[in-house]
Amino acid sequence: MRIGIDFGGTKIEGLALGNDGRELGRARVATPRHNYKETINTVAGLVRQLESEHGQRGSVGVGIPGTIMRPSGLVKNANSTWLNGQPLERDLSSALQREVRCANDANCLAVSEATDGSGAGYHMVFAVILGTGCGGGLSIDARVHDGRNSVAGEWGHNSLPWPRADEFPGPACYCGKSGCIETFISGTGLGNDFQRATGKALSGREVAAAAERGDEQALAAMTRLEDRIARSLASLVNVIDPDVIVVGGGLSQISRIYQNVPPLLRDYGFGGGIHTPIVAAKHGDASGVRGAAWLWPKTEHGQKETVAALK
Repeated sequence: MRIGIDFGGTKIEGLALGNDGRELGRARVATPRHNYKETINTVAGLVRQLESEHGQRGSVGVGIPGTIMRPSGLVKNANSTWLNGQPLERDLSSALQREVRCANDANCLAVSEATDGSGAGYHMVFAVILGTGCGGGLSIDARVHDGRNSVAGEWGHNSLPWPRADEFPGPACYCGKSGCIETFISGTGLGNDFQRATGKALSGREVAAAAERGDEQALAAMTRLEDRIARSLASLVNVIDPDVIVVGGGLSQISRIYQNVPPLLRDYGFGGGIHTPIVAAKHGDASGVRGAAWLWPKTEHGQKETVAALK
């Protein structure tokens, strides 16, 4: 059995998977905000609850809204700020008396979709989260690739490529820079762009819904969004050239993205003719917690179970 934990700002969700990927059960608890010690106890308690309910001991993977820095093992860039600077992976392993693996939640999306989702069968999968923010993760052969500095996939904090005159220097980003991709193509960025153009305050979801109804101003905002997504992805393709791009997050449900972005991507890429598939995440919102469970790949998981049984 595999157990995946998805660490959110308001809730922590646990999922138990069978070795074939079949869902065995779920559990959810409130996140103990700003209390690191209680966070460790809560995650450990959630794991023990799932194991008790299903009568099995499982491997444990945890998706977090931040990054584990190697080799220090300390958390960095977490919006759940009480995790930053803490040896989360090490403390969870100690509390559960087994190795626990932690990874950025976007990397968990990539691993989930590469294992048994829309990216299954592809060597290199880049996963995009278009939600409140704009994240990304990279999976190679269904395993996380986080890089030397543990920031691989953080495309949202590169500058928007080939900015127009009215896009430079761009909105201020919480990271301290201006013009980051995230400030343009996230749900928040879409809403802010619409407000700058019209003076009307709508959320990104509301802008998308207005475009569906044929609102001309909302349609114009969607056209700008798609062009910016295409430019951003073209820059990414020019560097790593993934086999497939999988999209998750709230904006991933907008069907026109999959119709309108690929032709733009084809032309923006170096030399033209780019034909990288852009597909929606198969598992939707469940990809994060499933990917956390799949931080233990099938073959390695089996070997660990065999060793445990022999002890």
